[in-house]
Order: sequence, then structure tokens, then C-alpha cells
Amino acid sequence: MGWNMTLKDDFEVTAWTWQAGNSLSLFLLLSLFYFPVHPDIVFPTHHHFSWKAGQWDQCIGEECGSGGVQTRTIWCIHREGWTTHHSHCQHMDKPESQRQCFKVCDWHQDLFEWEVADWGGCVLIPFFPNELKLRTAECITAQHGIQRRKVHCVRTSNHTTVNSRICEFFSQKPPTEQACLIPCPQDCVVSDFSSWSSCSKTCGAGLQHQTRHVLATPMYGGSNCPNLTETRTCSNPVECPGGEGEYQYSLKVGAWSECRPPHNKDALLSGRTTVDFSTSSNENNTVTLHTLAAYQHPHHSYHHHHVHARKKYPMSWEPEVGYQTRHIRCTRSDGRNAMLSLCTKNKSPLTFRACVIPKDCQTSEWSPWSPCSKTCRSADLSPGYRLRSRIMTQVPVGRRMRCAALEEKEACNIIGDLLPNCPRFVWRTTDWGECRILPLLSQQDRRLANLSVLCGGGIQTRKTYCVQIPDDLAPHHRKEVSRPVNARLCSGEEHPLAVQPCSVPCKHDCLVSQWSPWGPCIQENCEEPQGKKGFRQRTRGVWGESSGPPGSCPHLTEFIPCENPTCYLWQIQELGGCIPAKNSCGSGTALQNVTCVNARGEHVSHTHCVDDPPPAEVACEVPCSADCVTGSWSPWSACSHSCATKTAEGRQSRTRTVLAIPGKGGKACPAAPALEEWRVCNDHPCAVFHWDASEWGPCVEDTSLDLNGTSLWNVTSPCAVGVQIRKVNCVKMSSGPVMSKRCSDSSRPETIRPCLLPCKRDCIVTLFSEWTTCPSSCVPENATVATQSRYRTVVQRPTNGGQECPDTLYEERECESLRVCPVYRWRIHKWSSCTLVPDSVRRGLSGPAEACGNGLETRGVSCVGELGESVNMTECLRWAGPVPPQIRECRVACKDDCSLTAWSRFSECSGCGSSRSRKRTLTGRSKKKEQCLNQELYPLEDTETCPCDEFLSKPYGNWSACILPDPSAVGSHQGWMSQREVKECGQGLRYRAVACINQRGHLVNPTLCTHSGYIVEVCYIPCPLDCKLSDWSAWSACSVSCGSGLKIRSKWLREKAFNGGRSCPKLDLKNQVYEAVPCTSECGQYEWRIEPWSICTINAVDDLPACGEGVQSRKIRCVKTGAASAEDSSVDESLCDQDEMPSRAQVCYLACPSDCVVGPWGPWNNCPLHCDQGSVRNRSRDVLRPPASDGVACPELLQSEPCVLGSTCFTYDYRVSDWSTCQLSENAVCGQGSRVRFLDCIRSDGKMMDVKKCEQLGLINKWLLSESCALDCPASCVLSDWSPWAPCSHTCGSEGQSVRVRRILQEAHEEGRPCPSQLVQARPCPIRPCYTWMLSDWSQCSVEGAECGEGLRKRKLSCVVHWGNWHKSHPVEEELCGDARRQHIQQDMEQPCSVPCPGDCHLTEWSSWSSCQLTCLEGRSFETTGRQVRSRAVIIQVMENQASCPHQVYEIQPCTGGKCHSYQWRTGGWDNNERAVWCQRSDGINVTGGCFPQKRPTAFRHCHPPCTKPFSHCTPSGVCGCEKGYTEVMTMHGFLDYCTRTPGLENNKKADVKTNSGRLKPGPAQAKDFFTEWTLRPVGPDGRVKLWVYAITAVGFILILFIIALSYLVCNPSKTSKTSAPPQKPLTLAYDGDMDM
Repeated sequence: MGWNMTLKDDFEVTAWTWQAGNSLSLFLLLSLFYFPVHPDIVFPTHHHFSWKAGQWDQCIGEECGSGGVQTRTIWCIHREGWTTHHSHCQHMDKPESQRQCFKVCDWHQDLFEWEVADWGGCVLIPFFPNELKLRTAECITAQHGIQRRKVHCVRTSNHTTVNSRICEFFSQKPPTEQACLIPCPQDCVVSDFSSWSSCSKTCGAGLQHQTRHVLATPMYGGSNCPNLTETRTCSNPVECPGGEGEYQYSLKVGAWSECRPPHNKDALLSGRTTVDFSTSSNENNTVTLHTLAAYQHPHHSYHHHHVHARKKYPMSWEPEVGYQTRHIRCTRSDGRNAMLSLCTKNKSPLTFRACVIPKDCQTSEWSPWSPCSKTCRSADLSPGYRLRSRIMTQVPVGRRMRCAALEEKEACNIIGDLLPNCPRFVWRTTDWGECRILPLLSQQDRRLANLSVLCGGGIQTRKTYCVQIPDDLAPHHRKEVSRPVNARLCSGEEHPLAVQPCSVPCKHDCLVSQWSPWGPCIQENCEEPQGKKGFRQRTRGVWGESSGPPGSCPHLTEFIPCENPTCYLWQIQELGGCIPAKNSCGSGTALQNVTCVNARGEHVSHTHCVDDPPPAEVACEVPCSADCVTGSWSPWSACSHSCATKTAEGRQSRTRTVLAIPGKGGKACPAAPALEEWRVCNDHPCAVFHWDASEWGPCVEDTSLDLNGTSLWNVTSPCAVGVQIRKVNCVKMSSGPVMSKRCSDSSRPETIRPCLLPCKRDCIVTLFSEWTTCPSSCVPENATVATQSRYRTVVQRPTNGGQECPDTLYEERECESLRVCPVYRWRIHKWSSCTLVPDSVRRGLSGPAEACGNGLETRGVSCVGELGESVNMTECLRWAGPVPPQIRECRVACKDDCSLTAWSRFSECSGCGSSRSRKRTLTGRSKKKEQCLNQELYPLEDTETCPCDEFLSKPYGNWSACILPDPSAVGSHQGWMSQREVKECGQGLRYRAVACINQRGHLVNPTLCTHSGYIVEVCYIPCPLDCKLSDWSAWSACSVSCGSGLKIRSKWLREKAFNGGRSCPKLDLKNQVYEAVPCTSECGQYEWRIEPWSICTINAVDDLPACGEGVQSRKIRCVKTGAASAEDSSVDESLCDQDEMPSRAQVCYLACPSDCVVGPWGPWNNCPLHCDQGSVRNRSRDVLRPPASDGVACPELLQSEPCVLGSTCFTYDYRVSDWSTCQLSENAVCGQGSRVRFLDCIRSDGKMMDVKKCEQLGLINKWLLSESCALDCPASCVLSDWSPWAPCSHTCGSEGQSVRVRRILQEAHEEGRPCPSQLVQARPCPIRPCYTWMLSDWSQCSVEGAECGEGLRKRKLSCVVHWGNWHKSHPVEEELCGDARRQHIQQDMEQPCSVPCPGDCHLTEWSSWSSCQLTCLEGRSFETTGRQVRSRAVIIQVMENQASCPHQVYEIQPCTGGKCHSYQWRTGGWDNNERAVWCQRSDGINVTGGCFPQKRPTAFRHCHPPCTKPFSHCTPSGVCGCEKGYTEVMTMHGFLDYCTRTPGLENNKKADVKTNSGRLKPGPAQAKDFFTEWTLRPVGPDGRVKLWVYAITAVGFILILFIIALSYLVCNPSKTSKTSAPPQKPLTLAYDGDMDM
């Protein structure tokens, strides 16, 4: 089922059709417009509760159509607005909460929309809905109001209104009302009164006034402004003389009438001029001209004609001269009119004059609207604008209205939903350039470093450029070649990085181990042995992999050729001691295990060993008791030579000693030579060979090799596969290449390997940018031909043989032929004769009847083209410059005028700075007239300064900074920025502006003095000097003598950085920088070398056998470890470990023939690893010869001792040295490196051991011995190129300057060269004169030919020249500023005003504008535009004229930058129960109005009852008190009774009788008489109590206390009473001044 809607051309709905077989016309319209509408609130009768319904929700349904449902919420509410349960409302009146509706389809929403008007003004709400009376509560901050607006449902196509229910199906209706706040009524606020003016009369009674001005106008129903003027009478001590002298008479003139065209010469004057001499003050004494209506017709028809003529462009302008008149009357100082003769005396004022007939400004038709500035949809939602203009076709003449606006601007594309999305501008970048290390080097390092092998950290740069991307949905590729645009278009986008750190891999040498011992002579291939030639090999391993190219490690195998190679050898292992064949001694056999092993020591089958195997049993002998016993052989000594030569071979020896001498019949000891054996060692020749491989060659493409068929090239790459080749030679150590057969062919390195050829990359460039714009306006005929340019940017440089970049990256061409500006000029007509007021007008008005006086001359102007043809005046208005003057004043001489000759020619000039003059003389009777002899009125000589073409060149301002030449290429500023390292030194230029001044001291065009407007001189910027350090010192000795430590070298400061050079690295207090590397001092670097023990020497007695205890000695030497000969290589014994120094002598024992002989002690076995408490270690020895008899015991064969930590038992642990500094490659400056530390094995007693000791004990090393580190690169500051020089900041004057900027692409880091502080450079602009029209201030009101009346204020428009400062301007010729006439018609040059006559009631001048004030609530404003006001007060000069006084006025204008003002009551100090109370504004100004009257503090203070007692006054608390120095005496009711002088105050003894009277309270008459007769008065004449009164009081008090104490002692019984005494009333003595005292 579907719905179709048929639309007319204007999108009006005509019919809805239901496609289900039936035609249901207007179904939707019926469903839309005939639903019942219920009110929102149902009010039941006589009930406090009512139903309230909410808004209908949107229509909900499964499908669009009539099956939808709408719901709304229903509440039961009280009349006061709170919600309650539904049971309180009557259910029969409950509105329905659900209804059927038509659910519209989504596409229906595009046809209709809500049209919402702006909110109306906030209107006060006087009633609640259920109230019948006004709210009378006082306004505190604001009052509740309501705002309304109109909401219509309209068609989207033509915005015609339809029923609101249609739009309600799509969305909820926007609210039509909203609450608002109206501020409280604000009364008018005025300032304080000014001081009183002087008296209006100098004699007798007069008036004086004081005025105030309006600061804030009444708003929101506030009270109106009070009177701004107060007037009072004043009198002078001098009486005015009687008679008529008490009045003053003044000639009062009216305003000039409109300029009328002249009358027809044939017309008759049908009106007379009459003067009304009525004495009524309400009527004016005027001169009135009565004319026929027919004379008005030309005037009106003139206007009618020009209204219709606006569509025609005039070909010439002809001004027309008319006339204007004014009224005059004589007024008396009391405001009454008087006879005109009392004011005019002998000369009548001018009542007519010639004038120019005004002409309105005429303009052409409006041009078509320009295209809208907003052509796409942007994110800021701001509308665009469009312009249209028109030109002036008639310059206004006379005091007509100024021309209407010649340009109109209106918003367009406000919504912008139908506009395409605006193009976006983003930054694009080129590829990163190569990694460069040179910028990181200092000047010193650049001279010393090998630049070709630099590696490590560096920097790389790239260029950025701005491009336009058309749409967000378009795919963008990384190498997108968009068209570059100006970089300013990307100013809002974040600029991508243009500089980043990088690194060049360094070639690190391999770390290799020590050489292994030489192996046996073996065949090259033991699997297939050939020949009798073999090799002995030794190898070393790689500790650290090389980070450089493969194959950069040194050779790891060395060879020595040898004869009779053997791949397999027999290995013999003794299985036990000698077993005698017979008895317990004598000859016997010893068993041994024989195995076959290969060259690596691995057991193999016996068949591999070619030679016969050694016997399994060997003969041996056990000494008998009488036999000589010798010890076992010592180890072989070190070989004397490392290899064999023709003259020397290596030898080593071993020895044994005699342990027991033989007895009778026993075997004798061997001879002395038999106790030592020698053998040959290291008999291989000294010639050592190894394979030497050169560096791998470059990767080249080799088609001769079948790479695909070779299994070695298992490589997949998008680029081509090539090969690398290197040479491999057999090299003899310390000699050179030899034949290859001298080296083992099985260990020969590879000579060829596969590699990946680098991929070719073609050059990628952007498209050319758009051509720069050509001038759109016309150009002068001889102007220089304009050019336009475009550029493109290289995005990717070619590499590896790719396509090269194009040669042209910048193009420039001449603009197409531009339109030459047309040439038009003004054609000036002749001046007309001097035109006066017509005679008919002269005869009808008072004044001179003679046809003479001041008049006007006119001339016409027209516009002609280049060939002299007449054209429209609009062309000259546009192209020909100012309009020539068409009107000038003239005069027709009267018979009483002074006559003069014409001016003579100016005299010759004598040079610059001189003057020239011209003269004229009086003629005829004028020579005798007194008024003609007045040189001020009629000058006879005129002098002016001679024109001068000499100019003074004057330097002005400071020199600019030294500006270096810009090395950037052409076009670098077009859309992208390049980067370069900072280097700012060398020769540059600096500029200083030149002011060109003429002889009058006025600024003129600088080209009259210099070609460029500058003084340019060469300047030099000192080059930066980097910090210089010394060379590295020699390495220090290792920090430890045994084990691992550090060695240090240092540099020290030689020169500090200057002029922005690279800073020094962080130095210590000695201005040094250090480098530390690990080192090891071998603990076994020197060793004790011992010789065999000597023969045991025994001191035999007589013939006893030489046996028993004796002494033997040996030689010890300290030698370098590994030395072949101890005698030749011995060193000082202090270099060896003194603790391990062997003994040089020892007690020996040579067994006697019958003694038991034992061998030497074996080594101690190891203690437990942790030296457990109670553990022991053992050593043993064997019996070599048993004793002769069984009764002789052998010495002990086993020894034990406890394991003591640090003595006989030791623990071992690993220890690491300190970390080295971060070590880089030799050719690196910074970047990734490593730091290392060494591992030591330390014994528990602190002795350093070989690391192998800890390894043998199975200790696990948990220390990290190497880790990567990074050395921050000393990056220098990188800046962008300078931007182009900006236009001058001022087009004229001395303050103009042009600037260029650059930005920091990379901040300086570490010791890099810092960024310069000068990121902005400025140079002065040429000082061009500023020619400006300057309006003078308004003059005082001037009345022509009278003392008072209607006059004019005038101001002058003059052309001035200045240096950009208005305060130092000088007038110059008007032509320099432009069209003076056009400037005049844009300004009000005259302003009507009036000068009050004596006695007139008039208004003051306008006050100055008040400060800008906002409407605020609680100190916060809800508006942005404020108001300021000015006012005029009324001045009354004569009280009789009050009825004719004007009303005081004020003006309001909007303003910006307003402030919120608050008002507060202020009070002064009390003075005689009065104080001043005034209102003060928050800015400190005292005002009237603004403060709440209800909060006004009281100004008068009253006490009840009034304070009438002497020396009393009303206190601030509202009660009566006494003055200072007096004490209050109060009545029992708390009121003041009287005031008495405070005792103790020293006052003047000579008190006045009047002052002291009344200070004592008057008592009864008898008491008064009694004290009058009594001479002992308690009070002195000064009102103070006498001293004796105080003495008597004290004595009486003591007496009373004594009586009370005595009574207590007498009356108290001997037994203590259980009842307590009645409470005593406390006695209080106080002087109250009463006579009872």
C-alpha cells in the first residue's frame, strides 16, 4: 500500500490517492483538518482542582498512513499550580490522552517547516491567571514579564502559511511564549547643581541661577527628571537710576528664508511690506513679505522636474542664483517689542541677499547585486553579504540633504543548507630529506671531524605546503599531488612537523674473545684425509654482534701448516698405584686406561687411531726399606718460546727430589741429571696464516647468474635482486697475501651473496598553483606591464635512477592586455556677470534701494572626452578629479563704496625663502574717506612667500635592525615554507627613513629628496662563536689496581659561547666535562715464579748417615703472568701479591734408611660452599716406603682442620663495577649508544679472584652488564624562511613600518645553537606626508548684522599635512587632499543656532555626553549596547517671561563599552541633630535619583521628650544626654533630670554667673532659704562639691561600721545560735546632689 501526493507548480497540495483499488479524495486533508481540538486546561465549576493536558507527542505507527496513534500526559492540578492525585478531579471532564493520527512519511518533512519570528518585547504581567487585583508588592530586582512570538507552518517552496497541524505531525510546535524579566522602574538621575551664576544685573534686583544635567533617563516607568534649573533673586548695593534707562533694546533677526528663484520681470508686486508695532509680548514684530501663489509654482515645478530627471545623466551643470530674506524686530529687555528705530539708529540691517538655488543630490540607478560572498557551506554558520552601488549624477548645491548612501550591503545565503560544502585547506608535506649530521656539529668539531664517516643521531627536514581538498569523502593518497595554494589559507590548521630527529647507522667493530690454545696438527678434512700436510688451528669467538654491514668482524681463525697431521690420538689415564709382583716392595706393574679421542677430545672408536695403542700395563717399582726414595715429577715449566724458528725452539723442564737416602744393600739414588727432564715444546713454525675478506661491494644487477635456480637466494622483494662480491685472500701474519693452499680451504669465507637492489623512485611534483591575479582595474597608459606567476613544489626527489624532476618549478608571464583608463576632463564656461537681488525684491523690503552690493557670479561646467566630445558628467566625476568651483562672491560697487585700483603684478622673487608683493591704491574721493583709509579693511599691499623647489632631507627615527640578504629561492613564499639552519651573521643592510621637508617646514613626498625614501648603509652582524673545549686528555689509570673499575678523561673550557653560539655542555665546578669507560686491572697480572727446592741440606755429625731434618731453599721471582723466562722478565716484587708470597726456605726431612717414607701432602679438600659451622677440611699423603721394622710407625697420613670463614674457608660472589658513560661509535655525535660495566669475582675476605672461580662454583650472574642508552643530540634551532615583507602599517606619516616574520620549526636542544630572539624584523616605511581634511570646532553662534536672534555656527574644512600626528598639522593647499567640494557636501559645515536677547528665556548649551550606562540586574547586565544622555536646562533672565520659556530637553544615543552603576545612600556627621544625606553613584559621583526612597536614612534626630535641660542634647541612641564635662542625673523612670559638672575637672574659677545658674536642682523654698543663711555651703560657686563634704562622709561611714561591730559583740550570746541572722540590706552611699546629703 503506498501514498502518492500530486503537487502543483507552486507545490500546493491538491489531492491524496490511496493505491488500494479505491480512490479516497482529500483523505489526508480530512484527517489533518477535522480532528477535534481540546483545550489544554479544563476548569470545573466551583472546584479547586482541574485537569491539565500536555502537548501531543509525535504520531507513532508501524507504517506511514492513518493507522498512527498520538498520546499526551494528563495531570490533575490545584489552582495554585501544584500537582495532586487524579481522584481530586472529576473524571467526566478528563481530556482524552490518546487519539488516532496520520503518520507521515519521512519524505513529507521536506515539504513543510516551522517559520519562527523573533521574540517581541518583554511585557509586564499585572495579574495572575486567577487573580482579580494588581500586584502591589514592592519591586526588588525585576518584575515578571512575558515575551511572545509568531509561529507559522509554511511550505518550504514559497513560505505560504498552511494549517499548523500539518507541521505538528513532523515536529512539536515551537513555544510561542516565554517568561522574561523587566527591570524595576528606574528614576531619572541628575547631577549635583553647579555653583550659582553671577547676578543678571549690576544694579538693583536681578536673578541668578544654578543648573544640573541629566545622567540617566527614566526607564521602565520610573519618575521623570526634576527641574534642571534653580533660580533666585539677587540684589546689588548700587541702585539703578530711574527713568527709561532701566530697559535695554536689542535688534533681533530671524533666520534666512529658503533661497527663492528670481521673480518674473513683468509681474507686478501684489504685496506690501508692513511692520507690526504691537506691544503684545505674544506677537512678533516682524517684517513680512506677501507674494502671489503663482510665484511659488516655478519652485515646485523645479522639484517636480528633477524628480523625473533622475534617470537622465546631465551633460553639464549650470548653477542658478536666487535670493533669500529674513525678519527683523527690536526687542526690549523685558521681552516686549519696541520701535525698530530704537535699535537700528542710522543704519538698517540687511534683510535680503543673493544665494544659489539649492539642488538635491541625484544618483544613478542601483547596479545589479554583486555575487554573494558566501558561496559554500562553512562551519561558522555566518551569512554572506552582497553589494550594489550607484554613482552621483548631480552634486548637491546649497543646504540640501546630503547624498543618500552610494553603496548598499545586505546579507545573503543566511541558511546555506543548499550550498556545497566549502573546500578545506590542509597542510601537505614533501618526503623527508636525507639524515644530516653536519648541522649538529660545532664549529670546532666540523674542522676536526671526518665528515664522510659521520654516523649516529642527526636531523632531517621536509617542506610543507598548503593544498585545497575538495571533499572529505574523496580518497586521499599519501603522495597526493594537489594544487598548492597560499599558506595563509591553512593558518587555522595545525602546522605539521618540518624537522625531526633521525639516525645514521654506525659501523661498530666486533668484540672478540682471546685466542684459544693452538690445537694439534690435524688433517684439513678428517673424514677424507689426504696427504701428509695438515694445520694447527686456534680460534676466537664474537662477544658482540656488529651493527654494521655483515662481514665487518676481524678474522676468527688462524692456521699454521704442519707435517704428519693426525686426526685421532690415544689418550692414557692412570687407574691406580704400583702393585709389586712379589712381596710388598720391588718391581711391579701399574694399570692404565687407553682410549682413542679426536681433535676435540671426544672419545671415538679405537679403529680411528692408526698407531698402535699404548700398553694397558706398565712396569713400576715400590721402594723397599733400604731403597732410595724420590718424589713425583713436578709440572712442566712454561715453554721458553711461543713458536719455533730456525735458530731457536721452545723447551720446558720438570724435576723431582730425593725423599730418603738408601740403606745398606738398597738401591742407590739416581744421579743428579736424572732428577731433571727436558722436552721440546711449541715446535710449530712462527708463520701464522688466516683468511682476509674485503668489504662487500655494492649491490649490482648481474644477469649472467641464474639466481632463480640457486637455493641460496631465498629472497622475496618488490624490487630487483642483485649480488654483492668481495675478495678473499690467504694472508700471512705481518707479511701479506700468499697462496691459498697455505690456509685451510674448509674455513674459506664466502665471496658472493645475494642482495636487494634499491627501488627506483621517480620525482613527484605538485600541480602548478593558480596564476596570481592580475590587476582588475584599468591601468594608466604608460604604466609598467603587470606580470603573474605560478609555481609547483617537489614532493619526492628521484632516487636510484628514477625519473628526474622537471627543470621548471616557477613560471612568470605578462598579464593579458589590460584596459587603459579613459581620459576625461572638465570644460569650464565663462563666469557670468555679478547677480544681485532683483529690484522688485529690493523695493519691497527695507534696505538700500541702489542696485549695488554683494552678489554672486556663476559659471557652468561640462565634461568632455579625450577627443573633445561631450560626455555625461558622471564620467568626469569618476575620472577627472575634483569639480571646478562654479560659484564665487562678487560685488557691484555702490556710490559710497571705496574705489581701488586693480592689484598689480607680484614682484620678482629673489630666491628660496624670499617673499613677493603686489600693490593697489585708492582712487577718486575714496582717498579722503576715513573708512577707506583703514588698512585692515582695505589693505593696499599683499605679501606672500615665494614658491621654492629646494627641499631639505632630514633623517628621521632610528636605524632598523641589520637585515641580511634573503637566500631563499624565487617562489619560496608561495604556499610553502622551507627550512634552514640558523646562521645570522655577515654583511647586511640597515635602513633609516628620510623626511623630505620644504622651505615652510612642511612634509612633502620623499621622492623629491631621495629615490627610495631611505638612507641605506652597510652593517655587519658578528658571527656566533661556539663554546670551545680543549682536546681530550689522556686516559687516567684504572680506578682499581685489581678487578674492574673506571678510567676517566676530560676536556676543559677554553672559550665561552658568544653572539648566540652553541652553548657549552654541562660543566663541573672546575669547568670540565668528563668521559668514563670501564677498565680492568688483572689481579693475576704478576705472579710469583718459583724454582725447584734445593737438595735438603743436613748437618751430619761425624760419620752418621746424612738423614733426618735439614734445610732446603729455593729462588722466587715476581714476573709478568705468562712470561716465558723468569730470569729475563722478573719485575719488582712489590707488584706481586705479598700475602701469597711463597717461602724461600723450609725445613726438610730426609728419611733415614729404616724410616717410613711418606709423600708430600696433597691439597686440602674444599670446605662447604657456605662454610657451615663445625665443618672441617682434610688433606692426605701416601706411604712411599714402609719402615724397616714393624715397631716403627709412619707419620700421620691424614690432617683435618676446622673451616673458618676468612681463614681456611671462603665464600665467593659476583660484584659489578660502576656504569660507564654512554659510549657511542667513534664517528657518532649523538644518538643511540650503550653503557657497560664489568663483572668481578670477589672472595669473602675482599680479595679479587678470577671470574672463572665463581663460574666454577656454579654461581649465577644476575647482573646486567650492558644496556642501551641515548645521548641527546645537540640540535640547533631551525627556523623557517622569512615571510615576504608585509605592506606598510601606515600609508603615510612617520609611524609606518613593514614587518616580516618567521617561526621556530625546532627549538634548540642541549648544546645546539639557540634560537635568535629576533623572530620579527621591521624596517621603516618611506615617510610620506599625510594629507587629511580637518574640521575645525564649531564657532560661537554668530548673528549677522544684529545683537541677537537666529544665526549660524560655522566650522571650516581645511587640508592639513602632518606626520601621522594630528597635534602637529599645518594647513596646505586643498588640492593635496582631493575633492574639496565633495568633502564639503559630506559634512555639516553650518548649523543653525540662536543668541538670546537680554530678557529672553532660553536653553543652555548641550551638556557633555554622560558616561555609557547599561541596564543591570544585581550588578550584571543583560544587554551589550548602553545609553548616554545629554541635556539642556532652561535659563530665565526675566521673571515676566516665564510663560514663553521652552521646556528642558535631553537626548539619548546608544553607546558601547558601558558599565553597570549602583546607587547608595551616603550620610554625613551629626551636627545639632542634623546630618546631610545624599545619593552617590558607584563611580563616586553625587546624584539626585537612583537610590530607593524607602531606604533613605533619616536626616534629623529627635528625642522624646525633647531635651530641654541645660547642657543636654539628643544622643544618637535617641535619649537625652549631657555634653562633655557633665554628668547625667537620671530620674527613677530613666529620664534625664539635670546635668551637673563632673567632679575633679579643673575649670576656670572665674565662672560666669549665667553659665552656673540653673546647674543645681531648685529645691523647696524653705530649704533654699535655709542654705542661703547657712555659711557652710556643701557646693561651691563653681558647682563642685567641697572637700569637707567628702571628709564628713568618710568619717560617718567609719562610725557606722564601728557601731555595727560593737552591737554584734554585745548582743551575740555565748552559745552559737543555730538560727542565722536576718539578711542585711546592703548600704549604698552615693552622692546624688540632693540636699539630704
